[in-house]
Order: sequence, then C-alpha cells, then structure tokens
Amino acid sequence: MGKKLKRFQLMLVGCLVLITVSLISGQPKTLGQSNASPLEIRCGWFSNPTPANTFLYDRDGQWTIEMQGGYQVAGNWDSPNFKPGQWVGTRPGVSDYGYGCACLQVRVNKKTQQVSEIKRSIAKPLAACRQDPALRKWRQTFQ
Repeated sequence: MGKKLKRFQLMLVGCLVLITVSLISGQPKTLGQSNASPLEIRCGWFSNPTPANTFLYDRDGQWTIEMQGGYQVAGNWDSPNFKPGQWVGTRPGVSDYGYGCACLQVRVNKKTQQVSEIKRSIAKPLAACRQDPALRKWRQTFQ
C-alpha cells in the first residue's frame, strides 16, 4: 500500500511541475472541455492601444479581444489587474492605454484569431514576456 501512495504522490508532484512550466512558458494548454473550443492558458502581451481595441499577442499570433465598432468578446470580462511597473502607458496623460504582460484563461477561434471567452486574467511582470523566446517576434512592438 505504501508503494502505491508514493507512486501517486510522485505523479501528482510531476503534474504540478508540468502545469507550472506550461504557465511560465506561454504555451497554450487545455484546461477544460466544452462544445466550443477548450479553455486554454495563453500568455503574452496584453495590449489596449486605443479605446475599445484590445489584443493579446502570444506565440501563435495576434488575438482580437475587442475592436471598436466591431468584434467584442462575449460576456463580462476584466482586464488583468496590472500593478505599478507592470503596465507601459503609450498615450501621455491617459493611463488606460498601453500594454503589459499577462496570462489569460480563454476560449479562442483559431480560424479568426479571436478570443471568444475570457474566464480570468493574471498580470505578469514585464520581464516574463521580454524574456520569453516564444514572444521574440513581438520585441519591436513591445519594448
């Protein structure tokens, strides 16, 4: 009985390590199933350059969250709660517009590159995105 418990504990620890690594690496991972697309964790640059225009730039491309006068993600959702030093303002005097590093638990439409649902969002240090090799292609956009 003791060997089975040890094996289970080792397997549990291994799974927790894999989940942690996947969250840090910025690679999308399946969290659940639904009739639509599965929930995924996507990490990258969260950008709100102008009113009602919000995007996530990750290893797979640019994902539209909302576009003024056009597409809007379904339901209520909150932007990541960026702390001082985690958000780079791009419009002087207007603190809402800019970019930061974040992980979002989302459903996406891979054909249209649109986010269809946001379950939650977590702000990350800017260094997490700046140092992620998978996000190198966005380096000129987000410095």
